[in-house]
Amino acid sequence: MGFAIFLLLLTVLGAGAAAAWVPVARGGQWLKPLLAFSGAYLFTLTVTHILPEALQLLPGHSTRVGYWVLAGFFGQLLLEVLSQGVEHGHVHHEAAHSPHEGISRVPFLLLAALVVHSFLEGSILVHSPEVGQVSQSFYALVVGIALHHMPAAFALATLLRLRLGSFRRVWPGLLIFALASPLGIIISNYVVLSQLLSSGWYAALLGLVAGNFLHVSTTILFETSPEHRLNWPKLAATLAGLLLALAVA
Repeated sequence: MGFAIFLLLLTVLGAGAAAAWVPVARGGQWLKPLLAFSGAYLFTLTVTHILPEALQLLPGHSTRVGYWVLAGFFGQLLLEVLSQGVEHGHVHHEAAHSPHEGISRVPFLLLAALVVHSFLEGSILVHSPEVGQVSQSFYALVVGIALHHMPAAFALATLLRLRLGSFRRVWPGLLIFALASPLGIIISNYVVLSQLLSSGWYAALLGLVAGNFLHVSTTILFETSPEHRLNWPKLAATLAGLLLALAVA
C-alpha cells in the first residue's frame, strides 16, 4: 500500500517537474504515444476487471451497476467542462490567459475537478480478500492510474506556469493534485472499508469509476487519431497498452 501511494505521488510530482524544462511543443510529441498507451491500458483493465468485479459484488442487480457506469461516464463529461481536458494532457493557452480570471490567479474550479477525478480513481484501489479481481490486480491498476496521471500532471503544471507566471507558484496546486489519489486509497482502505463492502457502495463506486475510465480512455483513443489516419507509433503504443494490461492483470 505504501508503495502504491509513493508511486502515485512520485509520478505526479515528477511529471509536473518535467514541465519546467520540457517545452510544450516537445512535450506534446511524447505525450501522444503515452496517452494512447495509458488509454488502451485503462480501457482494458476497466472491461476485464473493474466492471466484472462490480457486477460480481451486486449479483442480480446488473442494471444498478449500469446506472452507476452511466453516472460516471456523463459525470466525467461534466468534470471536463471545468478541467478543460487536462486529464487528457490538454493545455489550452487561451484558457491559461483567461481575461476573466487574470494571469495571477489559480484556476480553482479546474483544480477542484482534477482533485475529484483523482480522488475517485484512488478510492477504488482496495487491497482486501473480500474484493476479488480489483485486489488481485491492485498494482496493475495503480500503474494504470499512474500512467494516466503523467500527462495530466504535465499539462496541469504547464497551464499553471502560464497562468501564474512562475514555476515556483505551480507546486502548491501540483501537490494538491498529487495527494488526491493517495487520500482516496487511505480513506477506502483504512477509514470506510467495512462500510463500503457491507452496504454495496463499493460496487457502486466501481461502476462510477468504470464509467469515468471508459469516458477518459475512449476520448484519449479517439483524440490520438482525430483524422482517422493510421499512425504507426500511436497504433503501436495502443497495442502495447492493451497487451500489457492483459499480461499483468
